[in-house]
Amino acid sequence: MSEKFLKDAYGLGLGSPQATHAHYQKWASSYDAEVGAHGYASPGRVADALWSKLPEPQTPILDYGCGTGLSGVALRAAGFEVIDGVDPTPKMLERAEAKGIYRKLSTFEITDPDPLEQGAYKAITAIGVIGTGAAPPEVFDLVMNALPKGGLLGFSFNDHTLAEISYTSRLNDWLDMGAARLLFREHGPHLPGMDLKSDVYIVEKA
Repeated sequence: MSEKFLKDAYGLGLGSPQATHAHYQKWASSYDAEVGAHGYASPGRVADALWSKLPEPQTPILDYGCGTGLSGVALRAAGFEVIDGVDPTPKMLERAEAKGIYRKLSTFEITDPDPLEQGAYKAITAIGVIGTGAAPPEVFDLVMNALPKGGLLGFSFNDHTLAEISYTSRLNDWLDMGAARLLFREHGPHLPGMDLKSDVYIVEKA
């Protein structure tokens, strides 16, 4: 029986990047099975929402924080055919590569303040990535800054993250300043087996 890393992840809160990185390295081998057992729904919801705004199979998508590739699987199922993944956790990337759905996969140091090429992708996803127990609030700025004008970001905030104002305020700052436009928002299932929900968003960089 695998160790249960899921609940422990939420316990990481706004902890150090190094502690988060170590947790996900150890979780890699059992991640798919554990979140799958709870009916992990956010990847499919984000992918379908992005496709509704950008139904372009050959437009390259960057799956930021791709982890073991569950988000890439969802993007492929939605209709996207050119998907690149990036994640700071090598053991997670090994699992993603084995799925055979990514055009290319790359890693970066979790302490790198700016690991993304600016303007390289018309759309970026961060599915289950920016939130308590995962990436800190400033990563929202990082991925938005990497988009070109008119680029789309598809992401999710689970209920734990929605309760943490440091995350929602990042999104609202971009919207309130007119730096981004909200194209889609829907509250729905995230991990039904844990009775946990999430907001799914599509925002356009202005």
